[in-house]
Amino acid sequence: MVICSDTSFLFSLYGNDGNTARAIKWVKDEKKIITVTSFNECELGNALRFAEFRKAIASGEAAVFWAQYESDRDNGRIVMEVCNLAMILDEARRLSVTHTLTGGHRGFDILHLAAALQLGAGVLLTFDANQRKLALGEGLVVPD
Repeated sequence: MVICSDTSFLFSLYGNDGNTARAIKWVKDEKKIITVTSFNECELGNALRFAEFRKAIASGEAAVFWAQYESDRDNGRIVMEVCNLAMILDEARRLSVTHTLTGGHRGFDILHLAAALQLGAGVLLTFDANQRKLALGEGLVVPD
């Protein structure tokens, strides 16, 4: 089963926030490979740098956390899959039409879910309550 993640989970896993302990526990307990896309990598890198800019993490930590992410990717704990952008955008449009007026979903959240669906994911890891609702609405399992 393909397990995908949104950036809230990845930031908690590699950054330092209120959900870090939960993310680490999930990874240690489940010992499953997490599949990511270039959307995840783009948003995670930016989120880490933005957190450092805002002084939410210490100076230099964005690079340290990114290196930890790359190490896990290089060691196969994280697998980056290439997706067809046109297909993801088609799926994202469908998700937006179906869910945004009633759920108020952000564009990157829709792109993450569209990519996960294109990859055949059955599970989405997220700490974002609205992303959780979107994924559940599309039939994915979202662990607590």
